[in-house]
Amino acid sequence: MKQSLRKVAFLLADGYEDSEMASPYDAIVENGNDAVIISLEKNKELKGKKGTIAYRSHLAAKEANPDDYEAIVIPGGQSPAALREDEAVLGFVKRAHDKGVPIAAICHGPQVLASAGLLKGKTLTGYPGIRGEIEAAGGTFVDREVVVDGNLITSRGPQDEPAFIKEIIDKIGVSAY
Repeated sequence: MKQSLRKVAFLLADGYEDSEMASPYDAIVENGNDAVIISLEKNKELKGKKGTIAYRSHLAAKEANPDDYEAIVIPGGQSPAALREDEAVLGFVKRAHDKGVPIAAICHGPQVLASAGLLKGKTLTGYPGIRGEIEAAGGTFVDREVVVDGNLITSRGPQDEPAFIKEIIDKIGVSAY
């Protein structure tokens, strides 16, 4: 039995890791939930780094209200490098975090959390190459498929997508399977 519609924000820019966007996005949509793609610009086509998929953004970060969402997902790849430079994206993430909205970041996704100043005292994981950045932002890096610390959910990469998606689904209280 499907539960009531939930809105989940996906923060996305060009160069995202294709499967890290497609797998959680499909899981949310297949369950009948509303997946909203938020980027630097509204109505922009965003391409994955492997070129297997493309999505069109629904909103620019400056138009988005974190009160509207049950969760936020930040796919990895090169996308987080662009997102973390945008003050509207960082403000959106900070306000959502302050309200306790679950924020799930995979691979390079935790870079956005670091830039938003949300890692102090938190334990998380991500792509091994960003370990130093996570630690410099006050976080503790661990090498596990998924880590949940408060409202933050993090994973290392594509190999961890099943555990990552399960934690997102568990956190928002719906089942996509």
